[in-house]
Amino acid sequence: MRPARASARQIERELLARLADGAQLRPAGLARSDPRRLLRSYPPRHRVALFDTLYYLSDVRQNDDLRFFVGYVARQPAPARDEIFPRIFYNDVSLVWRVASHFVRSEHENWIGKGDVRTHAVDGEMLHCSAEHTTDLPLEIQTAFETLVRRAPRIPRDERAVPLVLRRGPDHRIEAYRDFTEPRRRAQADRRNLIHGGRSVARFTRRNDPSSLRFAKGYEPDFSRGILEVAHATSTLYGGRLRRFRILSRNRRIQYLFLAAPRQVWIAPPQATTTELSSYGVRTVDVVVDEDLYVPGYEYHQPGSGESQIPRGHVGDVSPHDPSRHDASPWLDRLPVIQEFRRRVLGRKR
Repeated sequence: MRPARASARQIERELLARLADGAQLRPAGLARSDPRRLLRSYPPRHRVALFDTLYYLSDVRQNDDLRFFVGYVARQPAPARDEIFPRIFYNDVSLVWRVASHFVRSEHENWIGKGDVRTHAVDGEMLHCSAEHTTDLPLEIQTAFETLVRRAPRIPRDERAVPLVLRRGPDHRIEAYRDFTEPRRRAQADRRNLIHGGRSVARFTRRNDPSSLRFAKGYEPDFSRGILEVAHATSTLYGGRLRRFRILSRNRRIQYLFLAAPRQVWIAPPQATTTELSSYGVRTVDVVVDEDLYVPGYEYHQPGSGESQIPRGHVGDVSPHDPSRHDASPWLDRLPVIQEFRRRVLGRKR
């Protein structure tokens, strides 16, 4: 998928024409009282299309926490009840583009909502945690978003967009609101939509042992005939130039995104190859895998605190750019699927 070749003015006129024909702009944040305010401040300059969904995007912006686009999600062709939803699309530290589900900001908290939640049992206690992968934009359009960032002559700072676009939640609100979660519930209520029957397609038979990774038959990445896309990007955090490989599973039910930096190789959360997208521009059907499969190259780790998102015993050096993140290579480089990717796709062992 590539950004449309139309001019910024043509794209703006296209969206304004839909509004003139009766489409309703539906922001969830403070701009509810004056939706056109968003278009005046963040006019659409780019368009990316996937399946029946259009992503109209402003020029890229940046604040202390995010590099982001203000986006407008619309359907094509326009439905009888035409609604267009402003969203915030941002780049995560794992270099995956996501949509923000809501936000929390107070004297005690400042964070972006990361979609649905999962419940985990830890030491006999049930914990509710964000299922961050539920906000990942389709892998098919990740490169298009990266292309638009690279084209930007400069990236202005912006502290106003987030509260205008996003619904603000109380400090304790982890889970997204119903407009995000309900399309997922409906889609997954039909068991025919579930990938591998809703069971994990990749798991570890022994905790904290990367060599124990096992894939369900057919869901392994197809390094021989499944490479769909190879793209390039740059990242200061990861030491410069990197490559992105979108790869199908052997049974073509799911797809992977491998990211290869000068030092690290890691995998983004895999996605289905389904075509239904919600008004947030994300898939409504999940792929269940063990989260330790998709640890990014640098991940959160606080020595001495017990707070870490890197499997125990596999923490590398601290990042020279972010003291809260450490190198996860000691874990990643021992994953059999990463070793196979290095050998068969990159043509090297390390």
